[in-house]
Amino acid sequence: MSQMQKEWYVVNTYAGHENKVKDNLQRRVETMGLQDYLFRIMVAEESEIEYKNGKKVEKVKNLFPGYLFVEMIMTDEAWYIVRNTPGVTGFIGSSGGGAKPFPVAEEEIDSILRRLGMSEKRVNIDFEVGDHVRILSGPFANVEGTVEELNHETQVATVLTTLFGRETPTEIGFGDLEKSEFTDTLDAPKMEEE
Repeated sequence: MSQMQKEWYVVNTYAGHENKVKDNLQRRVETMGLQDYLFRIMVAEESEIEYKNGKKVEKVKNLFPGYLFVEMIMTDEAWYIVRNTPGVTGFIGSSGGGAKPFPVAEEEIDSILRRLGMSEKRVNIDFEVGDHVRILSGPFANVEGTVEELNHETQVATVLTTLFGRETPTEIGFGDLEKSEFTDTLDAPKMEEE
């Protein structure tokens, strides 16, 4: 069975019903004992802060309205259960006619998981708080700064960069940082032997 690995799939739902469908699907997984085939079920949401009438309001924004992400092993039974969950209108990436869908490309799902602070891939880093790093991608590509804080849980570093003459803390994923070469010998803490 070459198809027996867990991968991410995109499930289409009615817009605005994503969390309800997620709850229905999670209940079905538990009642039907499919925990070995269906793993994480995710609505891609992130918090957004808005200012209305001078007041700070935190809202949850769905990045992909009408879609759920399901990490699963695509067996006939798991595929059937997901497809027949109330509120599910189908899978994205299926050519129809009873064909099973294609999984989401690994790079795409990693990007989404990183954005949500849920990346399952652990990035091994060679820098620590106080080290100088260079940002590899995004709007701050090639900007250098100093690591102020590391969050190993979310794999995000807070980097102090200088923008417009001011030091500005910026949150950057571990995978988008590299230790600056020119500072390896500067400020390196001396290791004491025991």
